[in-house]
Amino acid sequence: MAGRPPVRSRAAVLGHPIGHSLSPVLHRAAYESLGLDDWSYEAVDVTEDTLESFLAGLDDSWKGLSLTMPLKQTVMGMLDHVDPLAVVTGAVNTVVFQGAGAARTLVGANTDVYGLVVALREGGALRGPRGGDDGHPVAGSGPVASTSAAASTGSTQDPGPRSAVILGAGATAASTLAALAELGIPTADVYVRSLGRTGDLQRAAHRMGLVPRFHPIAEAAAAAVRADVVVSTLPAHGADAVAEEILALGKPVHGILLDVAYDPRVTALSAAWRDAGGTAVPGQRMLLHQAAEQVRLMTGHVAPVQAMDDALEAALAH
Repeated sequence: MAGRPPVRSRAAVLGHPIGHSLSPVLHRAAYESLGLDDWSYEAVDVTEDTLESFLAGLDDSWKGLSLTMPLKQTVMGMLDHVDPLAVVTGAVNTVVFQGAGAARTLVGANTDVYGLVVALREGGALRGPRGGDDGHPVAGSGPVASTSAAASTGSTQDPGPRSAVILGAGATAASTLAALAELGIPTADVYVRSLGRTGDLQRAAHRMGLVPRFHPIAEAAAAAVRADVVVSTLPAHGADAVAEEILALGKPVHGILLDVAYDPRVTALSAAWRDAGGTAVPGQRMLLHQAAEQVRLMTGHVAPVQAMDDALEAALAH
């Protein structure tokens, strides 16, 4: 019986720490389903201090990289080209290698926005500017362009969700602002632990032509229960206090919640939201769809989303 063919194309997820990453599960499932037997995908522990030397040591077999924080920002000055969406959000979570040898270029992209948009649409945020037939943004339909275009045409379609709350002010919050704009929500109320640490997000919003409003997180629960869309970008258990306050309010909610944390699988915030009558989208849906877009960018193939979803669910069940 013939063994596996030698690896000719490599990809990896980088971060520190990185052992917990589910990206290898998703990408390997995609390669298997696509018949890409000569592709490999690993998790590599890389810090901000070692990132530049790591990139310099990669040969032409490397096709792409997935990046976690804080590398999403550190890498930007090390690339030959950065996609406009990654520029305005200030975060690159994907690097694609194009060409070979001296002509090789490193291109940075942001697939977190795509993952957020698709996950929110799965939850019911279906209206607003849409992409092309394949689900990808059409030319000239970036977050700001989409929102302004919808306004200028005076569309009579159901405007869909109009108010949004974001918990947290990190890189994922910037991608969330772009995703909400893509869904037709031009601004959001952002709730943070420290109002003095919102500079990066404010600058990203300015680049997008958006003007979010900032508030202390102690006020988040009362605003969240009235919002059409709520996205928590806080780490695991970071929104537990907000969840307790939502339960204490005892008010019904009708909006969509996406908590990007997925460990535990049902977060305290998601559980409280569902108990109050709202729709909660699991955080692994964003993880799945941003990875699917990475597969497309790195391999040139449409990602086998169902195969990737099955592998992810199996991994999370253990």
